[in-house]
Amino acid sequence: MCGIAGIWGDIKDTPLASMMDKQLHRGPDGDGVFRSPGTGSLGHVRLSIMDPEAGAQPIFSEDRTKALVANGEIYNHVQLRSALTGIHQFRSDSDSEVVVHMFEEMGSDLVARLDGAFAIALADGDQLLLARDPVGIKPLYYGYTDDEGTTGPMVFASELKAMPAGVRRVFEFPAGTYFHSEEGFQTYYTVPSREPAGGDGRAPEDYARLVRETLEQAITKRLMSDVPLGAFLSGGLDSSIIAAVARQHTPRLHTFSVGIKGSRDLDAARMVSRHIDSVHHAYSYTIDDVLAALPEIIYHLESFDRDLVRSAIPTYFCARMAAQHVKVILTGEGADELFAGYSYHKQIDTLPALHKELHRSITRLHNINLQRVDRMTMRHCVEGRVPFLDVAMIELAQDIPPQLKLYETASGTRIEKWILRKACEDLLPPEIVWRDKEQFDEGSGTVDLVPGITAHALERLNPTRYMAEHADARLHSAEECLYHLILTEVFDDPAIVLENVGRWQG
Repeated sequence: MCGIAGIWGDIKDTPLASMMDKQLHRGPDGDGVFRSPGTGSLGHVRLSIMDPEAGAQPIFSEDRTKALVANGEIYNHVQLRSALTGIHQFRSDSDSEVVVHMFEEMGSDLVARLDGAFAIALADGDQLLLARDPVGIKPLYYGYTDDEGTTGPMVFASELKAMPAGVRRVFEFPAGTYFHSEEGFQTYYTVPSREPAGGDGRAPEDYARLVRETLEQAITKRLMSDVPLGAFLSGGLDSSIIAAVARQHTPRLHTFSVGIKGSRDLDAARMVSRHIDSVHHAYSYTIDDVLAALPEIIYHLESFDRDLVRSAIPTYFCARMAAQHVKVILTGEGADELFAGYSYHKQIDTLPALHKELHRSITRLHNINLQRVDRMTMRHCVEGRVPFLDVAMIELAQDIPPQLKLYETASGTRIEKWILRKACEDLLPPEIVWRDKEQFDEGSGTVDLVPGITAHALERLNPTRYMAEHADARLHSAEECLYHLILTEVFDDPAIVLENVGRWQG
């Protein structure tokens, strides 16, 4: 994973160096710039994962007429490379290099052929191609410098904080979309919206087998790395499954868990670690640790949303610890949205409504949970990978009947993620497989620190007055007012960030 930045169009005082500096945490291992006088510039800061020695960017075509900067990983690069062998000469083993050579062969149509998590920018003469992966795992933002904020030179970057002064308005680049100078914005992928299978004759055990096979393939392809790799391990179902499968293919797997002293996650994670024989690391944090870290967490998170900040707190500490041992980390995001894992899912009245809500939540992950994972891991120079959000996994989940996700027993008890539990129950102890779902901030004990955070908020502000003064932010509590206040303090010009905050609640 890396950071990219660019300016396409004539800007007299190019701020590209400053844009790259503000993203150095995304790429401490190197940097590179491509400049086309009078046309535009691309910048790259690198976290070396694949081919650390020869994979520097920008990456050029053989005749150096095309230049690429990329953030992320292309998991099917070996297959794509084999189809290009003999046609193009590769100078590295970097997965990103296939992108520039595929562009030479098929233009912007290449984007739909990529299996991965990515944000890319490719310069071809006076033309520009930008693209973002199917569900928005890797971030990308763009904006313009004219007074209306809709035309003029285009500026783009991996994070909002990199946007320079003079950019009038900034937009999140849509997931599953590419932009080409001649074609404009084009959608190449949308999360399938279809009725789940019901009369296809498949038994629950058939769906369980498909879930297991698809998930194992998604996890193993994400083990691709030339540097040390590990897994976040909360002790919940999702992270435990990922760690268990990864351990089968990794002789020495590092796992990481955090929480307040005595939290349920720490105990459960130790149980899983012993079961799969991982090299386990744990860290306990206090209210003082959280309050001290909040400005940095919110600065890198680029959000004040209460639920997002709460879940970012344990992610921050876990990523900080992981960075001492690995450069790539596997995480469990997406399973709750695919398999009905949240407590509010049990309150949905009908199965069609549940199916519709699960689909909606997958399409919103790009600027909520996925933003949290990206920002907190990249703050500590670690690349996060999310196997549950493999496109094949997403598409399979759309076909599974919702009654197998939120399963109702004869006694009327509703079990969340039932089909996922059945698919993987042989991998883990029963206490883990059938453990009640807890969100990261709950299991880690972060929610137990909320009274202390709220007390700190009340020392700094009057919540009623603050909510009234910032009515457009739709703040819900004194705690969230504090997060909003901190965000306005850590950014010199917070307007661009505030305009792009994704919300869990309305």
